[in-house]
Amino acid sequence: MTKEIPNLKWPLKPHPFMTIDEREQAILAPYALFSRDSQGRFRAETEHPYRGPYQRDRDRIVHSGAFRRLSDKTQVFSDVSDYHRTRLTHTMEVASIARTIGRALRLNEEFIEALALMHDIGHPPFGHAGEDALAKCLKDHGGFSHNQHALTIVEELEERYAGFPGLNLTRELLAGQATRVDKSQSPPSPPLEVQVVDAADSITYDAHDTDDAIQLGLVTLNDMLSIPLIKTCAERVCDRADSLSPSLMRKVVVHELIDYLVGDVLTTAELQLAQSQPASIDDIRQHGLIIKPSEAVAGEKRTLEEYLYRSVYRHPDIVRVRTAGQDRLRQMFDGFCGNPEWMPQASRDRIDAVGLPRAVGEYLAGMTDGFCQQEYSRHFA
Repeated sequence: MTKEIPNLKWPLKPHPFMTIDEREQAILAPYALFSRDSQGRFRAETEHPYRGPYQRDRDRIVHSGAFRRLSDKTQVFSDVSDYHRTRLTHTMEVASIARTIGRALRLNEEFIEALALMHDIGHPPFGHAGEDALAKCLKDHGGFSHNQHALTIVEELEERYAGFPGLNLTRELLAGQATRVDKSQSPPSPPLEVQVVDAADSITYDAHDTDDAIQLGLVTLNDMLSIPLIKTCAERVCDRADSLSPSLMRKVVVHELIDYLVGDVLTTAELQLAQSQPASIDDIRQHGLIIKPSEAVAGEKRTLEEYLYRSVYRHPDIVRVRTAGQDRLRQMFDGFCGNPEWMPQASRDRIDAVGLPRAVGEYLAGMTDGFCQQEYSRHFA
């Protein structure tokens, strides 16, 4: 006879597990974002018994349609190989590096991961080329920013709950994403968790664009040895190993590049924290602490990024693909504005709220590269 299992409710009392607050008290620095201090959500919800607010944010982002669509959105290189990064793999690499930095600094990893996974979900198809095209299409209608569109997605466009539109994320996560919208402003220093995601994003770009560019044959590793940062990393690799194949040498140098940049950020942060001795998140704002590379490495990073811009992002093959994607989006924007019935009902429903041009821009921004090409062939080819 099968024994009947009692109807248990979590959390069990007594139980051997640490509460979220107990865990954070044990491992987080006093200047970290604590779950207990969260200002909650704009639409009040009952706290979850065993998931903290930022863990729930992360889970909601991972389960969103916008996050899944990142798998078929261009990072930099489109339709050139099955090796290069997509917007999704870029996002996962940012989350990995950000968590590494956050853990070393005893910050809230769950918040960091949530923001890292969210930060690019507003990107349109064809990467920054697509963003530039939509910005021009919407220049008389508020413009277009993928960072701002990410907020629109999580606050209005996603439909996953019966009681409200959007994902109803915590106020802290929305505020963290909002700092990315206009970086020219100089507000008080955001929490270190937000800054860590920015730093990890920059490191990830430098590393994977170097890797992809060499692997795709746009430049060679020998070409890039003229750049001090790459030369330093290559020399460090050669000090430990020799006779590596070109393919393995590229991969090991890129790994060294990530380790070098992360180590520099952590060393710089450690010096700032030792000098200011922050005892709370308010102290971070007061002291203006910024997670950033050292001045020397910042200069080396700029040299690398200038090289990538000249030799990779402006490479004729990349420019050709970029231009084709932009032309396609501009043509589609005009076409859908003239024929809004071509859009699905959900997008047509947005017209009254945000106007026809913005509704069309949102529809195009939500497309994957593949779906964009499909819709272009359907209506415009």
